[in-house]
Formats: sequence, structure tokens, C-alpha cells
Amino acid sequence: MRFDNRTILTGFLAGLTAALLSLGANGSSSLAIFLYAASALPILIAGLGWGVAASITAVVTGGIIAGLVASPYFALVVLVVTLIPAGWIAHLANLARPASEIGGPAEALAWYPLADVLTNLAGLVTAGMLVIGFIIGYDSSLSSQIVEMMMATLQQQDATFNPDAATVAAIKSVFAMALPLVQGAAWVILLFAAYYLATRIVQASGRSLRPREDMPSTLRMHRNAIFVFLVGLMAAFFGGTIGILGALVCGTFGAGFVLAGFAVLHHRTRGKSWRLPVLWLVYLSVVFFSFLPLLVILIAGLSDTRRTIALSPAGGASHPPSSPDNQET
Repeated sequence: MRFDNRTILTGFLAGLTAALLSLGANGSSSLAIFLYAASALPILIAGLGWGVAASITAVVTGGIIAGLVASPYFALVVLVVTLIPAGWIAHLANLARPASEIGGPAEALAWYPLADVLTNLAGLVTAGMLVIGFIIGYDSSLSSQIVEMMMATLQQQDATFNPDAATVAAIKSVFAMALPLVQGAAWVILLFAAYYLATRIVQASGRSLRPREDMPSTLRMHRNAIFVFLVGLMAAFFGGTIGILGALVCGTFGAGFVLAGFAVLHHRTRGKSWRLPVLWLVYLSVVFFSFLPLLVILIAGLSDTRRTIALSPAGGASHPPSSPDNQET
């Protein structure tokens, strides 16, 4: 961790860019979620290319600017759901140790498993959403108010729209669980997409510390994440506050397993003549018939939780990693 002039300047510029993107999201409802996710990109680039000192500087700078320009509450939201998770996973991705410590070859470095990076991301998003939910007081009554506002808007647009009380109650019950589940899942996917893009940018610039990995064979979830997901799934059936927490955990960790499931699909179809049409069919089915195809992908991710460890020569991380078959099961 070196706080030299170049590192501080890089981190400051990354934090400034992240804050401006977040402020742009605050004023644009249609592109808000994408701009918020994009605000993680400069933090990730700074951390992956210039190290933890740059990412710390970027996170602190982004939080201070967001607080000064907007409000302390806005800064807290940006920090806990975007900037801190981005800085932390960039730090984890740059962790390495001698491969001999885990039974690997001498004169090689073993990098922090991508499975653990993705699992940490799911946990960080869960924690961030919990903090925001606690601050705004999210519960079933708040979700009920949102549903009532939606119903009032629909009735203004169509006077014949008049659902009965039982239907409205059912919608409120589903919405109270669906909102944290969908938000948590979407945020994990968007932040991982930002991480993937950042790794490609940093690798193209030649500043990448971590060797490039074959994601179809390395992108998995930690096996212990299965138990967290199952606890969340069981809690979701309790309803109330416990049910909302369970739905959030299902969304964040379930999204991690869905990403792993897509990686499993790409890995297992590699080299097959029918690979391209099958991948197109799967992705189109997810777009048009989301639930059942996603359930199959989720099961594929749950069924494969190996932790593949990338290796690189100790003299330089820029060399290609060793075979992805070097795994911890």
C-alpha cells in the first residue's frame, strides 16, 4: 500500500468520476440504476490497476464529494451500495500468496479465488441493502404504500381498473418480497458486470496485477454460500421482516449462483458443434420466459461450487495463468 503522488492522483480522479456518475444517476430516473452501477467502474479500475491505496483514495474522495454536493445521506447510500463493495472486491482480486503454501508449485503465485470474490460481492450487496433498508425503514407497510400508489396511478389511466381487496392484498404480499429480491439480484449482476469490464480495461492497459482468467471454468460461488442461500430461502416463507430479509438474501446469493450457472453452461458446451445455437436458445428463453430458464441456470450454479485458483509466475503477474484444472474442491 503506497500513497505516492501518482496513486493519490489516480484515486482522486477515480473518486471524482464515481461521484459525478452517482450524481448523474440521482437526477436521471430512467438511467439511474445503470449510472449507479457505472460509478463502481472507476473505483474498480483504480483498485485493480494501481492497488489498494488508489481504491481507498477513490472511495474516500467519492464519498466526500457526494456528501458535499448532494447530502450526507446520499453519500452514505453511494458508499455502502457501490463504492465500498467495488473497492473491496478490487482489493480481494489483487490478493496473492506463494502457491507452495497451498501445495502448488514453487516460484508461483496463487491468486484469491474468483469464487470467493463473487461470494464476497453477494455478501457486501446484502449488507449494503440492509443498511439502506434500516435507514429508510423498509417493511411491508412501506411496500404496501408503493403498491397503493401504483394502483392509484393505474386507476387514473383506466377507470375500469378496480381490483378487489383480496387481489390488492395478494399483490402487496408478493411485492413486499419481490422488491428486495429483484433489487439485490440486479445489483449483484450489475456490479459483477462492472468488475468484468474493469478487468478487461486494466488488462488492455497492461497494468493488471491479476492474470487473466478463463471465467467459464473459474466463475463459481463458494460452497458455503449454498447454506446462506438455503437459510434465506427458508426465511422468505416466514413473511414479515424475516421474510423480507430472506428474500434479499435469496436475491443476492441467488444472483451469484445464476452467474455461476451461466459460466457452467459456457464451460460444459465448450468445443461442442451445437454450442452456439444452444447458448442463443438459453439466453433468449431467459429474456422471454425468465423464471423456469433461470431456475435451471440457478440449479446448475448450485451443483458446481469448485474453487479454481489461478496461478502465475512469481516473477510477474502479467504471464498467463496456469491451467484452470488446478482446483480446491
